[in-house]
Amino acid sequence: MELLSIGEAAKRLGVHPNRLRAWEKQGLIRPVRLPSGQRRYPVEEINRILGTGRIKAEPDAVVLYARVSTKKQADAGNLERQMERLRAYAQEKGYRIVGEYSDVASGLNQNRRGLERVLKSAERGEFKKLLIEYPDRLARFGYVYLERHLKYCGVEIEITSQKEPEDAHTELVQDLLAIVTSFSARLYGARGGRKIRQGFRELIRDAEETGERQI
Repeated sequence: MELLSIGEAAKRLGVHPNRLRAWEKQGLIRPVRLPSGQRRYPVEEINRILGTGRIKAEPDAVVLYARVSTKKQADAGNLERQMERLRAYAQEKGYRIVGEYSDVASGLNQNRRGLERVLKSAERGEFKKLLIEYPDRLARFGYVYLERHLKYCGVEIEITSQKEPEDAHTELVQDLLAIVTSFSARLYGARGGRKIRQGFRELIRDAEETGERQI
């Protein structure tokens, strides 16, 4: 029988070790006690929980998700400040944070590790609300489909801010450029894609300058 430490078991379940201790008190999970008094969790027990989904989140259980598009934004502290604002919001509302996930990636990227962990946690029924600052933190496109999937899992998305971040325009331009480059490269090849991308950059720059002159 393979046994896992509390840290290993918590990682497999995607929860904090304290959650396992709480579940033990509620009789929801059955660890093995070593002669030293330490807990060990049979792999079969972890698989049972994952398979049955019997552990349900309490009504105030929330997960926080933050995202920035670039490493430069993360290095400037934007990602951590975003997470701090989410923590403050959760505390003000009296929510209990059971998970914090983040990504440094475009909102167009469908293979984000943090987002994947959010979805897996939702599918296991570990929380009731997902807190994000703005819809595009979760996804630039396809937000409605993610919202529908989370709702099916019993999770409600709660938007914590009505004011867009200062760098929202820059991120949108970067995502638009990524879309243009991807499709133009397929249609015209790599060289043609680069030319179209450059032309699109100049078009955006001209539009921004025109807008500034009109203000």
